[in-house]
Amino acid sequence: MYSSDRRRMRQPFIDAWTKGKQKKPLAPIEQMIFEVIRDHPEYHSLLDQPEFALEADWPPEMGVTNPFLHMSMHLSLREMVQTDRPAGIRSVHSELSLKKADPLEAEHEMIDCLGEALWQAQQNGGPPDEAKLMECLRDKLKR
Repeated sequence: MYSSDRRRMRQPFIDAWTKGKQKKPLAPIEQMIFEVIRDHPEYHSLLDQPEFALEADWPPEMGVTNPFLHMSMHLSLREMVQTDRPAGIRSVHSELSLKKADPLEAEHEMIDCLGEALWQAQQNGGPPDEAKLMECLRDKLKR
């Protein structure tokens, strides 16, 4: 699903949201996207304005989070949990979900670690360090 074309990356979110609201059949990836969007009501009105959503900027220096990046992180994390890769991430998610009494809040905690791992990988020009990612995630359980 990676692309450097912003509109092309964002369109599946808008499509899944529109189809899901209309109760149309969703492909498995569309269902996952729809569930992430459903879990984030703060983005519903944005996705109801497709042209704006496709073109808008959310510069980090302005202290705002790009909703598409945020939702993509949820999708990545959910896939990691489903496949248990890196090994042990599923159990960390389960334990953190119990601790927080909310799987979505657990994901938000875990996304902090995923974001750091991705940033480090970008800085180092290599793949994310799964061991460091898991160390960060396990630290979340200790707090």
